[in-house]
Amino acid sequence: PQRDNRILFAQREAVETAIFLAEVSGRRAGFRDWRPELDDQNAEHNEGLPRVALKMATGTGKTVVMAMLIAWQTLNKVVRPSDARFAKRFLVVAPGITIRDRLRVLQPNDPGNYYDARGIVPADLRGLLGKAQILVVNYHAFLLRDRKEIRGVASMTRKILLGGATEDPFKETEADMVSRVLRGWGVGTGRQPGEIVVLNDEAHHCYMDKPITLASQMQGVEEGDKSEKKEIERRNEDARVWFKGLRAISEKVGIKTVYDLSATPFYLSGSGYKDGFIFPWTVSDFSLMDAIECGIVKVPRVPVDDNSAGDVVTFRNLWSAVEKKLPKRGRANTALAETPVLPVELEAALHSLYRSYTTAFEYWEKELAPLEEPPPVFIVVCPNTATSKLIYDWIAGREIARENDTPLRIPGSLELFSNIVADRALGRPRTILIDSAQLESGEALSADFKAAAATEIETFKADSRLRNPGADVNALTGEDLLREVMNTVGKKGQLGAEVRCVVSVSMLTEGWDANTVTHILGVRAFRSQLLCEQVVGRGLRRRSYAVNEYGRFDAEYANVYGVPFAFIPTDKPVGPPKPPTPAVAVHTVPGREHLRITFPHVEGYRLEIPDEELYLPDDLPPFVIGKGQAVPTWTEVAPAVGEPELVTDEAVTVRPRTVAYRLARRLVQTHFALGEDIGDGGVKAEPRPWLFPALLRVSTEWVDRGVNVEAGFSLGYLAKYATWEAAAADALYAAINMQQGERRARIRPILRRYDPVGSTGNVSFPTRKATLIAQPDRSEISHVVLDGVGGNTWEQLAKEYCEHSPQVYSYAKNDHLGFSIPYVHEGRTHDYVPDFLVRLRRRDDVVERTLVVEISGSQKGAFTPGLPELKATTARDSWCAAVNNHGGFGRWGYVEVNNPLHLAADLDAAIEALYADQPIIGDPDLLDLPRS
Repeated sequence: PQRDNRILFAQREAVETAIFLAEVSGRRAGFRDWRPELDDQNAEHNEGLPRVALKMATGTGKTVVMAMLIAWQTLNKVVRPSDARFAKRFLVVAPGITIRDRLRVLQPNDPGNYYDARGIVPADLRGLLGKAQILVVNYHAFLLRDRKEIRGVASMTRKILLGGATEDPFKETEADMVSRVLRGWGVGTGRQPGEIVVLNDEAHHCYMDKPITLASQMQGVEEGDKSEKKEIERRNEDARVWFKGLRAISEKVGIKTVYDLSATPFYLSGSGYKDGFIFPWTVSDFSLMDAIECGIVKVPRVPVDDNSAGDVVTFRNLWSAVEKKLPKRGRANTALAETPVLPVELEAALHSLYRSYTTAFEYWEKELAPLEEPPPVFIVVCPNTATSKLIYDWIAGREIARENDTPLRIPGSLELFSNIVADRALGRPRTILIDSAQLESGEALSADFKAAAATEIETFKADSRLRNPGADVNALTGEDLLREVMNTVGKKGQLGAEVRCVVSVSMLTEGWDANTVTHILGVRAFRSQLLCEQVVGRGLRRRSYAVNEYGRFDAEYANVYGVPFAFIPTDKPVGPPKPPTPAVAVHTVPGREHLRITFPHVEGYRLEIPDEELYLPDDLPPFVIGKGQAVPTWTEVAPAVGEPELVTDEAVTVRPRTVAYRLARRLVQTHFALGEDIGDGGVKAEPRPWLFPALLRVSTEWVDRGVNVEAGFSLGYLAKYATWEAAAADALYAAINMQQGERRARIRPILRRYDPVGSTGNVSFPTRKATLIAQPDRSEISHVVLDGVGGNTWEQLAKEYCEHSPQVYSYAKNDHLGFSIPYVHEGRTHDYVPDFLVRLRRRDDVVERTLVVEISGSQKGAFTPGLPELKATTARDSWCAAVNNHGGFGRWGYVEVNNPLHLAADLDAAIEALYADQPIIGDPDLLDLPRS
């Protein structure tokens, strides 16, 4: 207790448990022998590998525990060489390069070794630690490599040399791999080193998944999420490499014990085990809640209340609100080319969390900057490069090439994070863009990411030249520089010391030990509490371990938005999982591309009024700046224990004319822009600047007549925050387009910005609903999935009709297609998902015709908010009319079938009406099409 650098209880508990199992359990009278139970679990899960898992929350010092384990084993083995319970050879396995390099502190001769720094070994025994033999590798070393004879040989030549052989003689065997990894110990030279002790850091990445089918692999995962499926496959493959590597070492050399250290030693979805099932060989557990209550990590604070209009806290789980509004993987170029436009909820979350960050920054400037401490860090976790680049450009600013080859530098939206100040790029970026998964693998960065981070890489090269005069900076790769920057965020005097914001593609890697993180924003799917805990854990390392006058740590906090983290899990007993119903894999069938149905992703509708008729109606609906808005003006974040924080908007004063000017500019650029077709159904907005004077006139009138400001709010909200400005522009646009007199509006679709087109060409999901096999000459998709318990007779009839009608060319059941029709009910937007898409055979014209079919007997209709009449009217008179006016998707019609006895007759009539362009295709008053 008198030591300045005390060993924490969590660390002692883990080590003492390992010592108890090795020296006491079953070896001393009066103590139960737990080893047979461990052996049984390892026989079932680990093919007999002797694994012992120690669960310790992030930030509680797992590396210290590894040093303690090495010291305990080594000193006992040196003193008693014949004692079979101990070893002095250690293989430390890490999940990536960052942790591997950081674990060099386990080498007794390292200048920063933990044995001396943490006072782990008494001085009289310190010299004996030099007898330890320690190898630190990342699990990628277990990958079987090509033999040197085949390196550089073309892939076609290699195929010819293989001649169809199943075994590749040019690839290492597992025994060869072991010899390479353990070469320093004489393996492969005839000298066998005997048994070793393995230390697995972040050991939840090491397991053997059950052999399961593709459908079973997706158990517990939201059906149809292809990116999640790919992540599962990659995760399982990596886990197999790690596990098989240890198994090969055990077979050739022998392993005494594998000590697994992890904050989250759980099976994940797709492993073949229940999601969140703890490794059954876990013997010690110091949970995150324990660590928070003890104060040895930062205390996470999450949104618990706000003043938004919805029933849920807006910033608690952002993904459901923004998922469809963000660019998808593979659409990075679109994101790079366009002006950053974020979903309203995401932009509001960034502003709110940034306001909290400014408080932490002001404290740093006053108290910590004079001590040369690094600034607080704000991290954003994104799902892919396209989304991360979009957010990065919005936060940090961007350069746009002009015709005269001079760059136009646009500052970022958050001043403290902007890399551009006064039209000048900073020499040391405040915000960085990182793909931690690519950097950790040691492989080259993808072309997309290199393009996105090109400016960043060159800036850090210049900075590195200044820090290391005379060094060959050009020899450093982009990967080297970004890895160094990532690993030194928050490290005084190093390359990443001045970084304030990290925008990360995928989750920041384990072992990323920045202790300056104060704010975290999650912009990705979080389908388990395990994933939530892993992301939150990236920000929980304490900045200071100095004790106060009471001998305790002062509380440190990390504010977390967008991560639905639950502090206290349920204490209900969890029964054994029921065996799942066999799943059916529904998928697009190769070779049926001619049956494909393509459709637009419509987000909303806009009405166009002729240019010369811009005026406001006499009865102008009020626009209220006050409580109950969709986006909150204050958010309360609170921890499980400790002090909450209230994050509020700042008061803003601005002239009404300034607000009108901004609204008019926004309307010119968005609502009144002409749509230019850019292919694939995409539309690029072409502004019409000659409308600005008229729009400024009506905007000024609207601000004067139509805006009501409640007490505690100000007109300045419309100028400062794009979220409010967008809402005001929508309201003003709606007012301009209100029908009065003979003025006739024309409806147009608003397509999803980054994903405007969908189709039946990329469907793959498992289902446990009732299914019917689709006829190969009528559907590109393998099955028809029936709604309701046990199936749906009406939908079966519709399937039979589609497969036998001579007018139907192809059809698809609308399940996991992503096709939906937006409608508004009680002031809120909902998505209506009809049942079938039916593509008709072409007659005399060249127009592709598609019929949207709703089977109103479907059981799912009872769970959809809104009246059936409203949904049907919106589908026909708004969605069909808007899409048909667009002209790029052929002709569309809508029909609702509400009597199974008349199904065939109703569909026959609807098909003929669609061929004839009758009102089934939309309200004639809203259509631009010539009547036939």
